Amino acid sequence: MIFGLFGKKNGNAAIVARQYDLLTRAARRPLFYTELEVPDTVMGRFEMLSATLILYFRRTRSAGRAGQEIAQEIIDAFFEDVDHSIRELGIGDVSVPKKMKKLASMFYGRLESYAAALDRQDAGELAAALRRNFHPNAGGPSPSMQGLATYMLHAEAALAEKAEDVVETGRIELPEPAV
Repeated sequence: MIFGLFGKKNGNAAIVARQYDLLTRAARRPLFYTELEVPDTVMGRFEMLSATLILYFRRTRSAGRAGQEIAQEIIDAFFEDVDHSIRELGIGDVSVPKKMKKLASMFYGRLESYAAALDRQDAGELAAALRRNFHPNAGGPSPSMQGLATYMLHAEAALAEKAEDVVETGRIELPEPAV
């Protein structure tokens, strides 16, 4: 941002912007909201983008240095985006840091619980974690979230097959969800 005014250049800026755009577009696919029980709310969109980013980060953890640097810049862009969004929702400047701390804690908690289920390739455990996070106040029977869990397991397998040059150039695309 301001550093660009004083000569510091971020060589990854275009790559990060391209990759972040691909990830946010993937998280906004209508099928998630119409068929896979993701609530079409501010928090539902936060949850879906978080799940998408978690899949991306799991792929990049085994990437080379360039891929890992891009992944770190993507997480920075995500939290900048979240900060901007909560300010647009009318959260006062004094409350923003507290809200950001809570959202960051939520994100990293999801990373832990989803990673545990993904590591075991346990669709039931993943669906339960998704249900807790996507539908925390569901009155009556909660949606199963089994479809989204199945998608995430499939997407992770597809991402594992992506070549390093795709990671390093910010061109990872998540597969389309199927019903």
